[in-house]
Amino acid sequence: MDEVDKNFYERADEHINLSNDQLKTESRGKVSASMMYSVARFNAWISACGWNNGEEMKSAKKETLDYFVDEYRKMLEENLDDYINNFGDYMEPKK
Repeated sequence: MDEVDKNFYERADEHINLSNDQLKTESRGKVSASMMYSVARFNAWISACGWNNGEEMKSAKKETLDYFVDEYRKMLEENLDDYINNFGDYMEPKK
């Protein structure tokens, strides 16, 4: 991942903490689906902010989708590798 601003991980942790709180009453699948939907909805809004009208936005739809999917894939790959490399530390019960 490219260089990030100094508050990047703090903001991400706030989202993760909210999801962890939701796990107290909902399944992992439901919380994950809600999180993905909220990210998609927010990024659609972010994208809309860059255009003057729906036609402009429509003309850039493929480029926009490619950008967000590529960025998500990079972040997911990075985090999957982190969990693979640290599975014992992250997933095994603490003694």
